[in-house]
Amino acid sequence: MTDVLRRGRGSLTFSFLVQGVAFALLVTRIPAIQDRYGVSDALLPAFLAAVPVLAGVGSVSTERLVKRVPPSRLLRWSQPVVLLALLGVGAGERMVELGVALAAFGLAVGVLDASMNMLGVSLQRSYGRSIMLSFHAAYSLGGIVGASLAWVGAHWDLALWMSYLPVVLVLLPAVLVGSRWYVDGGDAGPVAEYGVEEKAGEGQALAFKLLLPLCLVMTVAYIGDSTVSNWSAKYLQDVLGSSEQMATVPYNVYMITTLVGRALGDLGVRRFGAVAVVRAGALVAAGGFAVVAGAPGAWVGMLGFTLLGLGLCVLVPQTFAAAGRLFPGASDAAVARLNVFNYVGFLIGSPLVGALGDLWSYRGAMLVPMVLVLVTLVYARSFAAQPDRYGGGHERPHTADVGRGSNGL
Repeated sequence: MTDVLRRGRGSLTFSFLVQGVAFALLVTRIPAIQDRYGVSDALLPAFLAAVPVLAGVGSVSTERLVKRVPPSRLLRWSQPVVLLALLGVGAGERMVELGVALAAFGLAVGVLDASMNMLGVSLQRSYGRSIMLSFHAAYSLGGIVGASLAWVGAHWDLALWMSYLPVVLVLLPAVLVGSRWYVDGGDAGPVAEYGVEEKAGEGQALAFKLLLPLCLVMTVAYIGDSTVSNWSAKYLQDVLGSSEQMATVPYNVYMITTLVGRALGDLGVRRFGAVAVVRAGALVAAGGFAVVAGAPGAWVGMLGFTLLGLGLCVLVPQTFAAAGRLFPGASDAAVARLNVFNYVGFLIGSPLVGALGDLWSYRGAMLVPMVLVLVTLVYARSFAAQPDRYGGGHERPHTADVGRGSNGL
């Protein structure tokens, strides 16, 4: 079984990395996509919003699909669809073709994100120690690789399909081969099956009520993440007076510190427990937003974005892991529901900061995600190693350190 788990972890890590590459190749070439299809500035937000909306639909559908189809099978076939849809974005010529390709990308990404994290949660349970951050570290590494490949394509003025085709030709067969070693967990069944004598509908409502704190944390984390990805360059250049070249650096720094934080984060969870790590991450992220808002110049602003990477990086992986611990008999359904709030945060974050920046100031706008991320401190107890499923997530004695609880988590 050890070899099976090791291969399962390796193949799932590679899947996270590939998804990071694919997503970065899409979002970093948005200007080129806009030019290729003649998408106006007024229409572009609608195209961009459609992807997370459809991804949310895909994630909700996954909750129903996993009752009949194992998550490993959903991941095995959704990831090739994502890669082929990416190629379709680069190869099309008409607006309708772009719409179809982005729709396929969004729906498949929702299924892929949900199923990947389902497998990650079940593998962590089987390992008996925190490994969830390592999967998301691979995603961050993939994002860096994808952004670098996109830079090469833009630097050499390659057509979009020429930039995407070699990547798809290499990664598509690789993920199909790697999918042979995915490991499914032994999920007990639907959320209602918790030994509580209730009707199924009431059990589902109870489950979502218990999951709600984690949903809020997930939303806040992605509001912070989308703020960095969408506004860091503009903020550094327009507010802090940096050069155009330097304005491209904060997001790269953010991704690198996210990778470092996630690569080391599992060690922190094992040593200090998930609650302490999440609290520390929220405080560091809030400090990062405060530094960005008050920065007198570009270099101090860069320090703020560095802190943001180190702080925000732990929240999302630990939120998925906490959902798996909160509902050990229905972790797949919990992860699928939770994953929807990934896209909710993404949809809220960028317009929120933009509107506040126009109405007030961009410095002031940075204080809003700072306050929101501090909300995580209120719900940090929901990340306890062994939450009380019916008592609001209070941590039981002697289980703060992951790997020391009776359930191995």
